[in-house]
Amino acid sequence: MRHFFARLTIAASLLFVPFLVEAQNKAVNPVIYADVPDMSMIRVGDTYYMSSTTMHMSPGVPIMKSKDLVNWKLIGYAYDTLATVDALTLSNGKSTYGRGSWASSLRYHQGTFYVTTFAQTTGRTHVYTTKDIEKGPWKSVSFKPDLHDHSLFFDDDGKVYMITGGGKLRIVELNADVSGIKPGGIDQTIIENASLPSGNKGGLNAEGSQLFKVNGKYYLFNITWPRGGMRTVVIHRADKITGPYEGRVGLQDKGVAQGGLIDMPDGTWYAYLFRDFGAVGRVPYLVPVKWADGWPVLGVNGKVPDTLNLPANKSLIPGIVSSDDFKRKKGEPALPLAWQWNHNPDNSLWSVTARKGYLRLTTGRVDTNFLMARNSLTQRTVGPVCTGEVSLDVSNMKAGDFAGLGLLQKNYGLVGVKIDGESKTIVMVNAKTGMPTVAQSIPLNQQKVFFKAECVFTDKKDIANFFYSLDGKEWMPIGTQLKMAYTIPQFIGYRFALFNYATKTPGGSADFDYFHITDKVSGQ
Repeated sequence: MRHFFARLTIAASLLFVPFLVEAQNKAVNPVIYADVPDMSMIRVGDTYYMSSTTMHMSPGVPIMKSKDLVNWKLIGYAYDTLATVDALTLSNGKSTYGRGSWASSLRYHQGTFYVTTFAQTTGRTHVYTTKDIEKGPWKSVSFKPDLHDHSLFFDDDGKVYMITGGGKLRIVELNADVSGIKPGGIDQTIIENASLPSGNKGGLNAEGSQLFKVNGKYYLFNITWPRGGMRTVVIHRADKITGPYEGRVGLQDKGVAQGGLIDMPDGTWYAYLFRDFGAVGRVPYLVPVKWADGWPVLGVNGKVPDTLNLPANKSLIPGIVSSDDFKRKKGEPALPLAWQWNHNPDNSLWSVTARKGYLRLTTGRVDTNFLMARNSLTQRTVGPVCTGEVSLDVSNMKAGDFAGLGLLQKNYGLVGVKIDGESKTIVMVNAKTGMPTVAQSIPLNQQKVFFKAECVFTDKKDIANFFYSLDGKEWMPIGTQLKMAYTIPQFIGYRFALFNYATKTPGGSADFDYFHITDKVSGQ
């Protein structure tokens, strides 16, 4: 594009100035170019809050805050760990990739914030509550069964419900304190086939329920995916919460679907939805909403706009992802909110105080591969391009240890140091086929080394390249290019991961001096 503009005459280029200035002052879809799926959103006064899905990551159910619907900042998590079972601790050969906690529902009712979610891993519905969504603390209760893709709803008469299911949707009445299903309460099917308005014959049955009440009417949002078609928003409305419901297609464009409604203080409405966007993950979109004949009408002439009449997007650094030098002042949290562990961590085996200014990852057991290694510390990748860089000191690693920087998904890529007796080797592993292959090995004759991974998601290229440096200045490529792929077994966008695992003897440590993330790659 830069070359194109360079060839324009000055006079002709002036014609583009108003458009460029206007675009720079507007929000652009996707509003968050990172893996933030299954959003649930509320407004309290002039502040918006949003919960999302990170499944097998801990802490879980991230909570974000915004003043303009476009620029979001992580403010906390609903839980530190979902539960303590083998699948969540990567023990005895078990994992919970692609499971853990799924779509959450965020609500504010009579001074209390509620976040509810469900998990196949535990077979339970989990409820988290707090009076202060930014500082906590969060209280938790759970109950059986795991109510799939539910929407928590407080009605005007004081009753509390969840809408749940896939295809066939049902309403379940809860106790007033949301501690469980109310004995003898309403429990009935409200829509026999919620996919029907889309003409869905096969494909993904309507799920992802989110229920809203506007001007006395109930509006139920769902996603469906007709076979041979695209992800589609289906909306049902009713005068009573139990129905009868009438439905229609709410949006069918670009596969942008699943979410709900949010209003601004000035009376403007938007739908918040997400889109499958390749290896970076599922990314949030905003779609303007107008009201006509008692229905929310999504999009501009039925289409998802590229720009919005909202403030311009700012960098996701440091609101969603963040660099970290691991230096901590008194009173600061051990880890900034951008970090999440792959599955539950063993908190006795990591530290930012054992060696001042470093993250120390110590092995506590023998593992066979990166995906089953415990205490891998992760952050999202972001689009359209990004780079993650680390400095690693291998002085305290033991024979058989492997530590470094990875890109986490089923088809992962790694660059790190392997210790074999007294010798050290820089190794790049490429698992683009699903099977890990050593693409290149280079002898290492010093204790400190630098690694980086560059990701390009532009136009769904979904490629990553790995590099190493002996001085942090001169970088050399290593191994082969990783073709990234969003896979269902893990159900997440690619993540940078700092890892260290033992293949022979536990007890060795890897010391990370820093992790730097930028929204650029080499040559920019």
